[in-house]
Amino acid sequence: MSRPFLVKDIALQAGLSLATVDRVLNERPGVREHTVRRVRQAIGELEKQRAQIGLSGRKLVLDVVMEAPSRFSEAVRQGLEQAMPSLQPVIFRARYHVAETRGVGDTVAIIEALRRRGSNGVFLKAPDVAEVRGATAGLVTAGIPVVTLVTDLPDTGRQAYVGMDNRAAGETAAYLLGEWLGGGPARILVTISSNRFRGEEEREIGFRQALRERYPALGIIEVSEGHGLDRNTGMLALAALRANPDIAGVYSIGGGNRAIVEAFAALGRTCRAFVGHDLDADNLALLRAGRVSAVLHHDLGHDMRNACLHVMRAHGLLPKSPVSGMANIQIITPFNVPQAAGNTWGNATVLQG
Repeated sequence: MSRPFLVKDIALQAGLSLATVDRVLNERPGVREHTVRRVRQAIGELEKQRAQIGLSGRKLVLDVVMEAPSRFSEAVRQGLEQAMPSLQPVIFRARYHVAETRGVGDTVAIIEALRRRGSNGVFLKAPDVAEVRGATAGLVTAGIPVVTLVTDLPDTGRQAYVGMDNRAAGETAAYLLGEWLGGGPARILVTISSNRFRGEEEREIGFRQALRERYPALGIIEVSEGHGLDRNTGMLALAALRANPDIAGVYSIGGGNRAIVEAFAALGRTCRAFVGHDLDADNLALLRAGRVSAVLHHDLGHDMRNACLHVMRAHGLLPKSPVSGMANIQIITPFNVPQAAGNTWGNATVLQG
């Protein structure tokens, strides 16, 4: 295996000993394939963070633990790696533990391994279940600051939450859909990636409450467990559309929006209004092609910078003055798409007319 970086840098990035990394690099026998993959991943991460290597200053190693579609994990990676150089003289390095779907036991194992090995901070997007809450509280007890991303775990002692106000996002989606659908009568397809995530639950609660108060003639058909993946989400959407001919709009909380759009097209159905989340490549293409009408957008790069500031405060590197974790939501139309949208994605709500 090639050695583009010092062994000590690779070992730090991989969370392994110098001896283990040396065995992998020299292709000695007796090394598990999982360990080899970790070293290769660490080298790939260092390639993307090359500008941070060798800089002088206080070094902090972050661990990003996420269960999310790859399009969103990549958006977080881009946002964080763009934010890190602006935080000198503190030098941040990031290690990534991401998967599109992951069992609760696997998430807990990752968190507990970080507690044993050590970390300067953990950015966490994980299900709100008892096992994950307990493991996260264990990180905090061990003195490792935790910042939750997009979806919160408020009863764990975490340092902060960064992301949009999920309840307000749901309420905004209800207002937009209610106005566009003229108050009904009709039903709205609500898709959730998984009911284990608090952030998605908060969006759904805000949406349902605002709809009930302002647009009582609009009903809801809810489907979940598509995990934001196109194939799974598309199948759920097709089944719901076939069973409910009065669905006139969509609130896609959990992603997979291209597949939902295709489900309408496959059945020859018209979607009068579509609200979703994440200004990723798929949704950006839909917006620019005129398939979506507006996006509620927030700057993910700004979120990641805020998350880093929270970690710096936890280590006494900044004063303890408060940093707002809630991101401002901006209304984006096809006529005011941010110039940097193709490079720095935010968390967004997408409308299709």
